[in-house]
Amino acid sequence: MRRTAAIAILLLVALASLAIARSVGRAPEGADAGRYDYYVMALSWSPTWCRAHPEDEEQCGARGYGFVLHGLWPQYEAGSGPQRCASDHEVDRRTVNAALAFMPSRRLVQHEWRAHGTCSGLSPAAYFAKADRAFASLQVPARLQAPPRDLTMTASQLRAAFRQANPALTDTMFKLNCSRGELVEVRVCLDKDLAPRDCGKRLRNACPAQAAFTIPASR
Repeated sequence: MRRTAAIAILLLVALASLAIARSVGRAPEGADAGRYDYYVMALSWSPTWCRAHPEDEEQCGARGYGFVLHGLWPQYEAGSGPQRCASDHEVDRRTVNAALAFMPSRRLVQHEWRAHGTCSGLSPAAYFAKADRAFASLQVPARLQAPPRDLTMTASQLRAAFRQANPALTDTMFKLNCSRGELVEVRVCLDKDLAPRDCGKRLRNACPAQAAFTIPASR
């Protein structure tokens, strides 16, 4: 009888802890949730995505985007970060609708929560609110906000444009990702307070160091 009562008490304590965690904007944590060193904010160049995925009508419809938020990824100092830390895979409709302002695809919102948000130690609402703040903290160079024609740039030129628009950035704080001669993403490293910081050891550039690449027009 005493054992049954003890188990009941432990269950009540666990449920109370879960309720408190949710009330302060934290999600139930798996083994790796909340255990990471910094964030990588991946800014996807939407026109490149849409050239390869014209079937994505939500992101690639009539409205032309430039940089959109691909994700805010918990990262380890010496390697890639944790992924899929919890079985809570769905984001509520209200949070999805809010996230569409900077991540214009419902499918992408759900995917990023499953793959990365569940490892943040935050609830979906708190995680996407933080992603929104991160996205707003970076100034996109004026030339890249809505280019009406394809641009041709080198890595050094693109880096210089981002540094000029964001004086706190240095070359060690962001990486460039290209594929088939086109810009795919700019990945910016942020600390847990969303200030720019040096990237970890294994985060690499994937754009040609010298040769020019194309930045497709936003529309």
